[in-house]
Amino acid sequence: KKVKVFDRLKPPPSPSDEEIWSDVAKFYLIGLGFRGQKALKHFGVWDVVKAYTNPAVGRMDWAPDAVKYEDGVDVKYEDGVERIFTDRPATTEVIPRDKLVGVLHDEILSKYSDRIELNYHCEVDALDLGSAELDRPVIIRVAKCQESVKHVPSTCQDQPKSLSGDMEDSITMTTDLLVAAEGTARTISSQIEAQDEAKYKDMGLLERFSYKPFKVTRYEDDNQRVYKSIPLKLPTGWRPDLNYSARSKDGRVIFDALPADAQGNYCGVLLMKMDDELAAPDTNPKKLRDLIDEYIPQFSPLIDEKNLAAIAKKAPSFLPSFRYAGPRLHEGEKTVVLGDAAHTVKPYFGLGANSALLDVEVLDECLDKTSSIGDAVKMFSVERAGEAESMVKVSRQLDRPGTLGLLAFIVPLILDSVFHGFAPKIFEANTLAMFQRTDYDFRGIQKRKRIDRINQTLVLGFFGYLLSKTNFIFDALSQATGQNLTTVISAVVGTIAAAVFVRKAAFFFLPGLAPADVLGKMQSKATNNDSFITPLGFKDKQEG
Repeated sequence: KKVKVFDRLKPPPSPSDEEIWSDVAKFYLIGLGFRGQKALKHFGVWDVVKAYTNPAVGRMDWAPDAVKYEDGVDVKYEDGVERIFTDRPATTEVIPRDKLVGVLHDEILSKYSDRIELNYHCEVDALDLGSAELDRPVIIRVAKCQESVKHVPSTCQDQPKSLSGDMEDSITMTTDLLVAAEGTARTISSQIEAQDEAKYKDMGLLERFSYKPFKVTRYEDDNQRVYKSIPLKLPTGWRPDLNYSARSKDGRVIFDALPADAQGNYCGVLLMKMDDELAAPDTNPKKLRDLIDEYIPQFSPLIDEKNLAAIAKKAPSFLPSFRYAGPRLHEGEKTVVLGDAAHTVKPYFGLGANSALLDVEVLDECLDKTSSIGDAVKMFSVERAGEAESMVKVSRQLDRPGTLGLLAFIVPLILDSVFHGFAPKIFEANTLAMFQRTDYDFRGIQKRKRIDRINQTLVLGFFGYLLSKTNFIFDALSQATGQNLTTVISAVVGTIAAAVFVRKAAFFFLPGLAPADVLGKMQSKATNNDSFITPLGFKDKQEG
């Protein structure tokens, strides 16, 4: 049978059309890590894709109040810190998202046109999601949508879309397998959710107890930022294979840039809070220049007046909100959801596109391992539903603001850094470092961190117990202060713990702290032997 693909966007541009891709700020860049590369290798297209990618072998970062480790002390400096990642399972390869689509589009037309049919400017909704018991196929309606629909980043507002196509110009068709990889539109997943909600309401009490309806969990974005893209041409002497980043101490501005081609052209994103006056369209170019000069002056000479005016004029783009579907990713035995339809995260850690590609690989493996489509979609749910939930929850914890960020991100980060530094065979590295591990999936990371928290609590409790046995010191303090022994012990232990915590955490108490700020602090000056994450406060043994 032929696979039919329906896309609401227009056909992608040719990946070899240099005139189109020369406008580097027009296209959304993605970094293909080991998960995405593994999936593309599985389908035999990685070599074709890699011909159009650009490596990012490390990071050059300018962090506010940055320090370097010299002769046993931290010394403040203003130069950027270069870090080359040598222990990652794969070098990150950067490519415009639409160029990746274009490469895959051309590959399908040249090799698989007899088995795969590509249709553009189409929107799909489900009229009947099928029934395994009645052997009824899925019935879908395909409508032609407006040709003005353009390629837009998957980072648009997190709102379900309804069909906007011309319903008079639509057709219905049946299929034995519907794969909803609809991104932020989420038409099919929203329909499954509504259908399950109605089904659940009609159930009796006992039925409800054993049935878990399909639900899309949507989190409110309590740390929302928007961005404007900025084209850059690197000057002579700047490496064209690094991720460049900088930010302001007050958290107003975060800047990140990735290579758009091999000629030193970069696409940067200027992240700001939504209510910042310079995040709006049609802002004052002079004020924007002043902001860049104040907060990220090293990049100001790379932005000419023409580009500056275009940046000030353009409307901001939005990052996605965190959301996931579950507890299953299939409906009946003929429908499955994957990619952004199943999970969306912010692009700080390169998990979104890579996990979507991995979804496709896993679905293909499930189809190969099973004898029926129904068994395959159920196996896919078992393999990926828990992963979708864990990935979103872990990623969201790293993006919480204020006190929530302190408790969910900073404190665990410091605990992991301290304990892993002293006993790496007992305590694992922090969550950010574990993202780069091939021996842990996201559910595994969650479970491992729970074990670490239990063990850390036991160690701290045992340390407190040992201190409580040093009676003569505490008896003397108790008599001198007039406080009971329990109060004195608690005060001493708390003071020691607070002193260590403040020493480790002083950098992190900045307003508007972003994940990239943490990456900037978590290593001393880089050498070619750097690890991805060096524990806080522990000097890299490779340093001279």
